[in-house]
Amino acid sequence: MHQLGGYTLHLNWNDLQLGRGESIADTARTLSGYVDGIMARVVDHATLEELAKYSTVPVINGLSNLHHPLQILADLMTAWEKKGPLEGRTLAYIGDGNNVCNSLLIGCSKMGVNIIVACPKEHEPNPEFLRRAKTNAETSGSTVDVIRSPREAVAHADAVYTDVFVSMGQETEKEERLKVFMPEYQVNSELMQLAPRKAMFMHPLPCHRGEEVAAEVIDGPQSVVWDQAENRLHATKSVLSFLL
Repeated sequence: MHQLGGYTLHLNWNDLQLGRGESIADTARTLSGYVDGIMARVVDHATLEELAKYSTVPVINGLSNLHHPLQILADLMTAWEKKGPLEGRTLAYIGDGNNVCNSLLIGCSKMGVNIIVACPKEHEPNPEFLRRAKTNAETSGSTVDVIRSPREAVAHADAVYTDVFVSMGQETEKEERLKVFMPEYQVNSELMQLAPRKAMFMHPLPCHRGEEVAAEVIDGPQSVVWDQAENRLHATKSVLSFLL
């Protein structure tokens, strides 16, 4: 917002009346009188939907337990910068079917990018997002697949993508989750060698080196994660410019 010439208010739970019992609806109505747009990072996606329902200004999802759309805009921007036109490209997502995976399904399928999700059966992406992605793919001509084998997923990938195995709020499940994902779903040099030579490695950050990704991969020549991180700034500016 500052780079675009605007101003920001950073409001956490304690800065608002939400911490003292005010409803989300009343907060939305009040904030709408003060600002031209609201970006919210929330735990429960339903909170974001209620905020948007009662707000009279645009509400942007900065992150929720179901969705991470701004990240995926930056990801697609990065893929376009590195690979050119997106239609017909293939992205292999390895690991947990979390909010990033859900939004990748939507973004890739809309842009004509084939997406293959390799994950354990008990950690598949949200079925509603899968359904919507397959509907999008019918229009864009892309493909959407969920499989078990990371080795199979990366075989024809232009991009190999992973995210943390233990997301915020799942710390108490860490030991159990790592047993499920490690070592099969770790993106390491052995797995990257099974992908095409020009395949790039992507991660939304922050990462846990030695868990979902090996250090030699994220710090290696195929990694584009630092450009991804920078593009979060530029992609979000485009959203703000469009909405405001």
